[in-house]
Amino acid sequence: MFMRQLQYLVAVSREGHFGRAAEACRVSQPTLSAGIRRLEEELGLPLVIRSHRFLGLTLEGERVLAWAQRMVADYKGLRQELSDASDGLSGTLRLGVIPAAIPAMPALVNGFCTHYPHVRVQLLSLPSTAIQRGLDELEIDAGVTYFDSEPLSRVRRVPLYEERYVFVTAAPEFADVEAISWADAAEHPLCLLTAEMQNRRIVDRILAAAGVSSNPRMEANSFLGVWSLVRSGAWAGIVPDSYLATFNVPGPLHAIPLVGPEHSQSVGLATSDRDPASPLAVAFLRHVTRVAVRRPQEAAPMLLGACA
Repeated sequence: MFMRQLQYLVAVSREGHFGRAAEACRVSQPTLSAGIRRLEEELGLPLVIRSHRFLGLTLEGERVLAWAQRMVADYKGLRQELSDASDGLSGTLRLGVIPAAIPAMPALVNGFCTHYPHVRVQLLSLPSTAIQRGLDELEIDAGVTYFDSEPLSRVRRVPLYEERYVFVTAAPEFADVEAISWADAAEHPLCLLTAEMQNRRIVDRILAAAGVSSNPRMEANSFLGVWSLVRSGAWAGIVPDSYLATFNVPGPLHAIPLVGPEHSQSVGLATSDRDPASPLAVAFLRHVTRVAVRRPQEAAPMLLGACA
């Protein structure tokens, strides 16, 4: 029962709401609240700041939470380890993935699911900051994110591919253009990701190095939003070339490589460096290592080609 109480504390901290935490734990709200109170009584400390709604954790609660996250993660890992020894690895592999890397995921997860038929996979589109937090708080098993820009800490890494960028527009005068400079691209009405997305910060830094600023009139917080607005013909966009395979460039749109400077960004898999590691994370890391290093010079075409 003590482990269940720790799970309740982790859930209420993560959700910031008693009702949502109870739903996530598949219990009633009174059951969850009673479990947290029993944990407080057992430890002799107030853990939750209570009112008519959840107001946060006490200082003691924050300290207990850090232990609870580790203990809950280790308990899940133990169950996964035991399942692997009996009927084969099972459980849910939780992957945090930056939006720019979503097109590369089928080449990684499809083979993993084939090899481990009892494992479920949750693919969560997250910004890089949320991936770092998810790894630190043991809410995700692995993350796929940028390595060069704003790198993660306290992680094990496997490089996957180099991300490159293209200028996408419906303007007919670009039909035969083979390349465009970043500075020239910035002169057009741009639709870019919103500022909290790391891909947008990368684009802004490249433009600044070229002596210009992005200053987009239109922003979206997803590549699907950017792509939809660019397809309308009113806006141009700067997107990773991986999205060309995912969305397929229709007839009126033109995707043009960006130069001056040519820029690439390393994308890779990260798992927490804590020991013992989650058996699911270890299995996925082992699988991705085999996929990624089989033909290292061609990692990007190999991964992205599977999405076409």
